[in-house]
Amino acid sequence: MTDSSETVASLLPHRAVLALAGADTESFLQGLVSNDVQKLTAEHALYAALLTPQGKFLHELIMVRRGDAVLVDCEAARRADLQRRLTVYRLRAKVTIAPADDLVVAVAFGPGVAETFGLAPVAGTTKVLDSGVAVFVDPRLAELGLRLIGPREAVVAALAGAGLTLSEGGEAYDRHRLLLGVPDGSRDIAVDRGFLLENNFEELNGVSFTKGCYVGQELTARTKHRANIRKRLYTVHFDPAAEPPAPDTPILLGGKEVGAMRSAVAGIGLAVLRLDDLKEREGDAHVFTAGELVVEPVRPSFLAG
Repeated sequence: MTDSSETVASLLPHRAVLALAGADTESFLQGLVSNDVQKLTAEHALYAALLTPQGKFLHELIMVRRGDAVLVDCEAARRADLQRRLTVYRLRAKVTIAPADDLVVAVAFGPGVAETFGLAPVAGTTKVLDSGVAVFVDPRLAELGLRLIGPREAVVAALAGAGLTLSEGGEAYDRHRLLLGVPDGSRDIAVDRGFLLENNFEELNGVSFTKGCYVGQELTARTKHRANIRKRLYTVHFDPAAEPPAPDTPILLGGKEVGAMRSAVAGIGLAVLRLDDLKEREGDAHVFTAGELVVEPVRPSFLAG
């Protein structure tokens, strides 16, 4: 467990970068992703998703501008699929879409970490260092800390200049984001099945309801305006000495299936749970279980009560 008073810097080997450039980059992305790309500036990063026409989740995109390019922080194992899907939509748009294998993604979190880099601790706040490293407060939630995208040597140097040493694994960061209740791509959101609003994309600054049309917009807007959200992604706590439940392990309440696990580490994870069953729970008469393990749902603090 990482002490909450520590500042930690980690490389995220499961993340990679896709670079988009060209005169039509903004308009191209604007017609595809869930957020308002006009808000993506040199001073502000953006979180968004690419959806199916039926409004189901395909990819998350954490986007930051660096010069004339838009750098997309995405899942490394699924980057080629994201590139392929974007290319299908490109048609005659003047935009290039290419892997940026020379760039890495790192995170830094802990007390005062944004101020260390001269940034206000406000979600999305961005600066590009002289070395070409883009440093930005996570656009989903300021409490997540900073993300850095750049050449590995430059990222290491930037962190060292802030008194931080880069670690290779992302385990401490996983625990940090799980405690906050924040999903991490397809590890937590079912591809071609999950819907944005049940996975807290609105509260995590990933959806615009004013930008106009994009792929999957109609169902997302309808769900919002009809208040038709039946499930939510919640944090769940369990015995840290136990083996974490595997993703998709059913969660039961009184013998009834009410949800499913997503990613988890020792003692903490995420799960999609039916809201009606959360409301109907009566004291300790029933407990939530994942396999043989008792799990305790906790509403993320960024969700309204």
